[in-house]
Amino acid sequence: MLKHARAFFSRLFAPLARLLLRMGLTPNAVTVIGTVGVSLGALILYPLGQLFWGTVVITLFIFSDLLDGMMARMGNQSTVLGGFLDSVLDRVQDSAVFLGLMIWFYTSGDNARIGSVAAICMVLGLLVSYIRARAESMGFDANVGIAERPERLVSTLVAAGLVGLGLHEAVLHVVLVLLAIASAVTVAQRITAVAQQANQPRAG
Repeated sequence: MLKHARAFFSRLFAPLARLLLRMGLTPNAVTVIGTVGVSLGALILYPLGQLFWGTVVITLFIFSDLLDGMMARMGNQSTVLGGFLDSVLDRVQDSAVFLGLMIWFYTSGDNARIGSVAAICMVLGLLVSYIRARAESMGFDANVGIAERPERLVSTLVAAGLVGLGLHEAVLHVVLVLLAIASAVTVAQRITAVAQQANQPRAG
């Protein structure tokens, strides 16, 4: 489902990607701008209790993750540095979202349970990404799991935005608990995948 949504938004944002290239912006610049926007939305609006508007701002800037890739392909500007920067700043964006929720719910939001689950989700999300990166650096494939980045981010933002509109906080709590479980399963799946590949005899 998310793959179909990604294809839809790719077609939708293609004209904008071409416009930004004509304006002289580089894919890397768009990546940085998007990360700054997501981080400001998450670390300023979420801690103020503005879960809905924080989610709106984050969602607007999160599409930079599509735009930078499209611009790199359209402008033939794909580079190793660009891929590295994109991967690193994705982790910054994800961490900012969960950190913003943690700050709010540990302080004025007065719900330490949600703050704690958000912290667990942040750690497990970083671990999911690290395992894949580390596996690929060793020549293995760890691109498996039930909770990859799009699923983690979409579920968190939707739940936070709905709570900001008045839905009970328990909805966000349940979503984050399920996300933490799914992330833990993904960690196990990726470790298992790497272990299986490592135990296979290498050719040559």
